[in-house]
Amino acid sequence: MINKAKAKESPLGKTNRIVEGTLIKGEIESKADFRLDGTLIGNYNSTGKLVIGPTGEVQGDVKCKSVDIEGKFSGKMEAVDLLSVRATAHIKGDVVVGKLAVEPGAIFEATCVMKSNLKTLSNEQSEKTA
Repeated sequence: MINKAKAKESPLGKTNRIVEGTLIKGEIESKADFRLDGTLIGNYNSTGKLVIGPTGEVQGDVKCKSVDIEGKFSGKMEAVDLLSVRATAHIKGDVVVGKLAVEPGAIFEATCVMKSNLKTLSNEQSEKTA
């Protein structure tokens, strides 16, 4: 007999992982947390957390709940909650966040806008494009 409770188990609390040496070209959508130690050339959209490890790199747009960056990012980013930039990080582009933490030594070459409620911002943008 199949246990239906396990089949409906939430992906939250689980982490997807892309290892060093892996290159992905395209878009990633996920409800779960995600750790990237490889390279993503494309867009990432999630209701969870994104961790870009020390060997990780993203070239594209990112929209998610929170982001922790140790590697490289270039593009546009929207983090509803916290963007945590580690000392080894290198960021270029446009960033919209709820909260920002930057460690000394990080390279932060980005325009940054801090919003207290990004959900409202996202809803306003959706209404303007409709």
